[in-house]
Amino acid sequence: MRQINVTRFLVIWLSCLSVAFAISPKKLPENAKTENVLDFLGKGRQSVSTETHLLKDLSQLNLIWEFEKGESYTSPVIKEEKLIYAHSKDDRLMVECLNSVTGKSIWHYEHALAYRDSYGYGNGPRGSAIIDEGRVYLHDVAGTLLCLSLEDGKKIWSINTNEKYDVPQAFFGVTSTPLMEGDLIIVNVGSPGGPCVVAFDKLTSKEVWKAGQQWQASYASPVAATFHGKRRVLVYAGGKTRPPVGGLMCINPENGEIDFEFPWRSETFESVNASTPIVFGNKIYISATYETGGCLLEIQSDFSYKKLWESQDLNCHWNTPIHQNGYIYGVHGRHPRTASLVCLDATVGKKVWEDRILWSEKIPGYDREVNFRLQLGSLLKVDGNYLCLSEMGHLMWMRLNPAGVEVLSRKRLFTAKQTWCAPVVSNGLLYVSQNEKDRISGAMPRLKCYDIRGK
Repeated sequence: MRQINVTRFLVIWLSCLSVAFAISPKKLPENAKTENVLDFLGKGRQSVSTETHLLKDLSQLNLIWEFEKGESYTSPVIKEEKLIYAHSKDDRLMVECLNSVTGKSIWHYEHALAYRDSYGYGNGPRGSAIIDEGRVYLHDVAGTLLCLSLEDGKKIWSINTNEKYDVPQAFFGVTSTPLMEGDLIIVNVGSPGGPCVVAFDKLTSKEVWKAGQQWQASYASPVAATFHGKRRVLVYAGGKTRPPVGGLMCINPENGEIDFEFPWRSETFESVNASTPIVFGNKIYISATYETGGCLLEIQSDFSYKKLWESQDLNCHWNTPIHQNGYIYGVHGRHPRTASLVCLDATVGKKVWEDRILWSEKIPGYDREVNFRLQLGSLLKVDGNYLCLSEMGHLMWMRLNPAGVEVLSRKRLFTAKQTWCAPVVSNGLLYVSQNEKDRISGAMPRLKCYDIRGK
């Protein structure tokens, strides 16, 4: 008889108990377009979804299930009925595979995680998982790059990039989500003196190429795009260095050769480059707070760059802005109380409008209305408008255009700080990460699934 791993059995059993199933979702509308979300911020990492026929009246939004989680700042990824989510408990990294509709456990993986945040933030993973051709990839906060089987969660390979490349602990640990490009998984490892970026064979973990010597690992995730008919990888780097240095690297994924390195980093030591670059046409927009500002580059046919403009009107902390019809919409500011939603003219880099999105509402147990604001929220462009998740847990449908912002519908999902993970929509279901204890209900951190299927 095969020996049973009692500890693993108990962990899976307890994981099942931590899922609260509420109701079944509605049937998908007949003409609804749905998509898997296999990567951080969706396909291309641009915070844009192709899902359609979604529920616009958020007062009718129903909770389907919730999973009580540990520490993390990750978003789930979904392929059909399998949802992958990473978090940590009791000095253990945990990768959960849950049924995306019911929340029930399919498999569970864990390993020891020795990390303590230097600034008192959570000790769980920051970078989200990636699903690619039957495998799951994750780079945990302590530097372990992990490849698991999507079918059963068995480990295929792992390497610790911090140990392999002598990378010291940065401000907030490893935060960037690696990039899958063809047969490569590309990681901003950030070794002092180089390499800054390493490409590994996604099947074997063998090192394929290394690039960069002057910058360390940032908190922004790399993106890949096609310019002038050729693929390029964009890495917005910059870590814990004196003096603080960093910027955008444009890399040929075929051989690791660098087309250019464009310096863009705050002069403040305790600062980060954390907002994922966005691409439209042959243009790239990067942004940072700490008095850094944003900058638009245009890639030339010889893969040099031309700086079109720079602006202090949209300084994105870790939130990813969105481009639409010649305008950039994003959350501006470093601090929650002063953060605002901004529309930027992408042609000249000038602010068109700015709105802090303030409102009041009655909260159960309070004898007065409570004031709320957007704070450091997140945007997802989907189904003709924008879903916005506030830093305290309000979900909003917004219409954004150069004339201003219109809040179409709003619902409080919970009241908890550090709601810093972008909402995810897949198969007509909405997934939201609550990262702290709910200040009203007392509910502990959890991953929540809602039915956002419309007509």
